[in-house]
Amino acid sequence: MPKAELPPYLEILNPEQQKAVLHTKNPLLILAGAGSGKTRVITTKIAWLIREQGIDPRSILAVTFTNKAAREMSERARLIDERAEAAMLRTFHSFGAWFLRRYGSLANLASSFVIYDDDDAVSLLATIMEGTPRAEVKAMARSISRAKDYFLGPDDPKLELINSRKLFQRVYREYEEKLERIGNVDFGDLIKKPVEILRKNPKEAEHIKNFFKVILVDEYQDANVAQFELLKELCSKNTYVCVVGDDDQSIYRFRGAEVRNILEFPDRFSGTDIIRLEQNYRSTSLILKAASSVVDHNKNRLGKTLFSDRGQGKKPVLTFLPSQDEEAKHCADLILNSVKKHTTVKLRTASSMLEKQTKEAAQYSDWAILYRTNAQSLEFETEFLRQKIPYKVVGTLKFYEREEIKDALALLSFLVNPKDEVAFRRMINKPSRGLGSVTVERIVETADSTGGNLVEAIHRIEDTFSAKAGLGAARFLKAIEAGRAALDKAPNEKKPISKQESKKDRLRSGEGLSPCVVYLANESGLSEHHFSHDEVAGNQRLNNLQELANAASIYPATMDGLLEFLEHIELDRAMEEHLEKTDNAVTLITLHNTKGLEFKKVIMTGVEQGVFPREDKTADDLEEERRLFYVGATRAMDELYICSCRMRRMYGSTMPMQPSIFLQEIDRSVLEITGSIPFGFKSSQVSKEKSLTTKDEYWKKGDGIFHDDYGYGEVRGVKDSEEGPEIRACFENGGEVRFLALHQGHNFTRIRNAWE
Repeated sequence: MPKAELPPYLEILNPEQQKAVLHTKNPLLILAGAGSGKTRVITTKIAWLIREQGIDPRSILAVTFTNKAAREMSERARLIDERAEAAMLRTFHSFGAWFLRRYGSLANLASSFVIYDDDDAVSLLATIMEGTPRAEVKAMARSISRAKDYFLGPDDPKLELINSRKLFQRVYREYEEKLERIGNVDFGDLIKKPVEILRKNPKEAEHIKNFFKVILVDEYQDANVAQFELLKELCSKNTYVCVVGDDDQSIYRFRGAEVRNILEFPDRFSGTDIIRLEQNYRSTSLILKAASSVVDHNKNRLGKTLFSDRGQGKKPVLTFLPSQDEEAKHCADLILNSVKKHTTVKLRTASSMLEKQTKEAAQYSDWAILYRTNAQSLEFETEFLRQKIPYKVVGTLKFYEREEIKDALALLSFLVNPKDEVAFRRMINKPSRGLGSVTVERIVETADSTGGNLVEAIHRIEDTFSAKAGLGAARFLKAIEAGRAALDKAPNEKKPISKQESKKDRLRSGEGLSPCVVYLANESGLSEHHFSHDEVAGNQRLNNLQELANAASIYPATMDGLLEFLEHIELDRAMEEHLEKTDNAVTLITLHNTKGLEFKKVIMTGVEQGVFPREDKTADDLEEERRLFYVGATRAMDELYICSCRMRRMYGSTMPMQPSIFLQEIDRSVLEITGSIPFGFKSSQVSKEKSLTTKDEYWKKGDGIFHDDYGYGEVRGVKDSEEGPEIRACFENGGEVRFLALHQGHNFTRIRNAWE
């Protein structure tokens, strides 16, 4: 369509957006970079197809991943053409439910079926796995859900890739049979069953394919394998299919999203055209360059180059800080300085003095603090409360409002005061210990009549308990004793590792009060109880408990230290209640939850190895972490700040940290670097293709080093000699060693730093 003939609603689009809207015939992949206006494109395309191409709106199916996004797409399309209301704009699961209400009978499913949520699925599984701990039942439910995400049935040979236990296949089959007898479906079935029906019923499949002439998919990078299979079954050779997404923003693999769906779309849909939306309307150029220079290191991507017409903007600032405490203070200072910063000009008139603000102060709501895990919010919440900075935590409760934290604090309170009936009632039967309400009331009544000590009351009447209640009460008391034992240790006494701590995904103790928190949580069964949630929530809850233990590590392992710790928490909570409720607040949010959001000023925190990226991330997982960095950085509109700490409290101890490898990958020319810069970061970047071949390039001052006899140490100097580089290193045993890199270097192991 010639430019002069473009309708007004298309003239506001940039050339590539127009090209995407006007495209027809071949399959289309719209590769939409962050902030490139993809929602505008897809909604405008829906309206254009109806308005200009005469497409019946009822023959258009557009799917996305949230109800909110579906509503927004529908509303925007209707603003251009009211007939767009008749188009089907749904989530994948909503479409699956719509389909099964109409065609479910082909799979012996009545239209009155009920959709089971995760808890319902666990309850049904529990009837199959009688006598199995609920945590194991939940794990089995997760495996079944993941299998359905990958479109794997109970008899699929690939099922062992999801769960290698022989029990899994049998339980999965029995679960499916029982679900079919009941006549209900779970969430995975909303995608899986429509595919199965379409494949087994060619006549109905042909009808559906002829009914939907146009299929559009938003946020395609978040699709899982089953959703791709559904898309494939809905399309015929005459269907116009268009998917919109960004391979660089695929960050939900833990939910089943498969980035290969978008990477391999051109191979799976023959003749696919690709249109790249590269003009970013959100961020300044230097922010985009910083974000892109990291994700450019990924091998599995289709590639694009974002640009902005908002100008260069302010350089992103990378700050190296001594510790997480300093990180929180640094963030608070940045925010307070911007909020207070303004220029006042006094204008004198004949009648009065006027003051004019020539530069507006920033709002608290302009700022967002981004972190890798929810547990990291604690330091910022504590510092912001101290500095009276209003804040809101997005995607979860504030730290001290989280259930697992309240539980742990109740145990600590009871340890301090065994007369604390509130704490006792909260935790005596959590997790379930077989002490019913009648038994609990008898314990409380006995305590009331004998001085109030609930521990002593248990001992007085424990011989009247049932066997199960007796074991439960004993475990509760054992936990309290373990916590008290941690307080009674001599300050320098080496702390024993409990059996619980050695198990995977349990809490680990360290310094100060940390063992007290950890022993209470582990011995009481609290950590196991909260880990028994689904994989993501369970890990988050354990991370939060670990962060509470980390916070406790700076207090002495004494009763006075515990009292001080609890007092500090209560004062923080009291201060929070007095802060004015306001929408003008700093946003605290995990990187995953920022998807689709934007803020004027963003601070990415904890950018260190082991935190971001996590220690266990390699290969495809590491590439997803890079995409997560890209997503976080591109949330910033005007200013981007990045923080990396030299020390951090991890597992109850203060540990040295290495800067994240992502910081080495950022184009240095776009950064302003402040703070105590680690050795090696000042040197120019090494090309990705360049390999280190000589010993003088290999050894650098500041490197870690290990030798079987001397232990760990540090390279203190590298100098030239006639026989090549001479290395001087100091070791933990106090010794200093000099060696020639070319001759004795193979006896020493260099601990590579994060900058290479």
